[in-house]
Amino acid sequence: MGVGFEIVLQDELGSQIESIADPKNLLAGLLPSLEKGDAYPMLAGIDPYGDTIFNPRQARRFLREWADLVSNARTREERALVSEIERLARRCADEVHKYLRFIGD
Repeated sequence: MGVGFEIVLQDELGSQIESIADPKNLLAGLLPSLEKGDAYPMLAGIDPYGDTIFNPRQARRFLREWADLVSNARTREERALVSEIERLARRCADEVHKYLRFIGD
């Protein structure tokens, strides 16, 4: 995998509210594999090569799984990335007509 993800908080029209870039592709090493999909269906479903979009209801489930992923972040860069993504996911879950989009490479 090359460039990594861009994570975008969008409104209902698809307009970008805020985004986070992952140019070093750190997230790919933190996400569970498809084989762990039963335990982490939301996170394992993030497509590294396409777009994955979560609505507010899904974002709440995403955040429950995300809590486990946080412990996988070892470096300062990984912890910062995980924290910023969690912040956007919380906004998505707590605000109306917001969507969290993971744009794969």
